[in-house]
Amino acid sequence: MNQMIINTFSYLWSSTAIDAIAELVDHGYETFEVPISSPHCWPDELSGPERSAIYAQLNGYGAKIRSLNAGGYDINLSSPGANMRRKSVEHIKSVIDLAEAWEVSEVVISPGTRRPMISPSLENVYGWMYESLENLIPLAKQAGTRLLFENTPYCFTPTIQDLAGVVSTINDDSVKIVYDVANAAYIGEDPVESLLSHHECIGLVHISDTGTDTWGHDPIGTGVIDWSGLGKAVKETCGVKNVVLEIIREENPVQEFKKAMQDLNDQGWELAN
Repeated sequence: MNQMIINTFSYLWSSTAIDAIAELVDHGYETFEVPISSPHCWPDELSGPERSAIYAQLNGYGAKIRSLNAGGYDINLSSPGANMRRKSVEHIKSVIDLAEAWEVSEVVISPGTRRPMISPSLENVYGWMYESLENLIPLAKQAGTRLLFENTPYCFTPTIQDLAGVVSTINDDSVKIVYDVANAAYIGEDPVESLLSHHECIGLVHISDTGTDTWGHDPIGTGVIDWSGLGKAVKETCGVKNVVLEIIREENPVQEFKKAMQDLNDQGWELAN
């Protein structure tokens, strides 16, 4: 049974994560990544009893949340302001606590951003990020989860080389990369080559298509991604079970996901129907 992970991002504003999962389970999906965003899924809005109830629901559905994506818009682990870094660490800790309650094995995080105009030096930005991680890594380990850094175009570590450097510097199994192929292709990186050469430090792969003029998380075959080549690279490296489908379409996501699976099968991917 080759089943990939489904990201519930398309339901960000239309339903809670558990309601989205309920709908997707009815269509045969079992494993999910959930973006942390209010009102979809926000730790501060979920009491202890609610967390337990949702966990019971997940088990009742035979569903599993593989990863929680802590996001990067409201928070910045690399902020020049120490109290802002602390707030960011606190937020991610709240996501780690939720991951522990739901037995989620991975928390996706962003390294942070730097101001576009007169940016702080990279040396300082990296220093602030590593300082934040010194607080986060022990929390993640204690909770039995690991942290995955995502490559995003607006961060100060947009390339696979940047993130591989961070992972090798930290040199701890609790920190790996989630490699987003659309984000990579948008900045002109070759996702197939990058996955093959850096797979040891990659924990999950996010897949969707994109153009190079407009950054997207679009249906398979509508952009610049080499899906046949990527399918072979996935098979040789992490396997489909570590791939997250992250096509973002608010209109009829179920149909979009179904079509994506068919398109991937047509490109030689070996997927469960």
